[in-house]
Amino acid sequence: MTPARSRSGASADAQAALRVTQVRSSASTKPKHRGTLRALGLRGVGRSRVLPDRPDVRGMIARVPHLVEVTEASAEELASEREKIEAVRATHRAAERRATTPGGTT
Repeated sequence: MTPARSRSGASADAQAALRVTQVRSSASTKPKHRGTLRALGLRGVGRSRVLPDRPDVRGMIARVPHLVEVTEASAEELASEREKIEAVRATHRAAERRATTPGGTT
């Protein structure tokens, strides 16, 4: 049986964040590299994402170091990024509900 993650370890992961910025184009790169950029949420040169500092994110960054620039980010930036994403998701959910209601246009 594997040991459970402690609460203090989980909160420490939530505190650390990285700002990942795409600095080079994904054109003429390997398909795996393009997929990794997509998984990081980067969709073009100059786009940035604030991501949690976890081993899986670090591993993706290690695959494309020639395409991205990484800097430290604050926990507030990470929280702000998550709030933006949640707001977009809520908007999409509301639009789906309107489209699927009996009186809606489909």
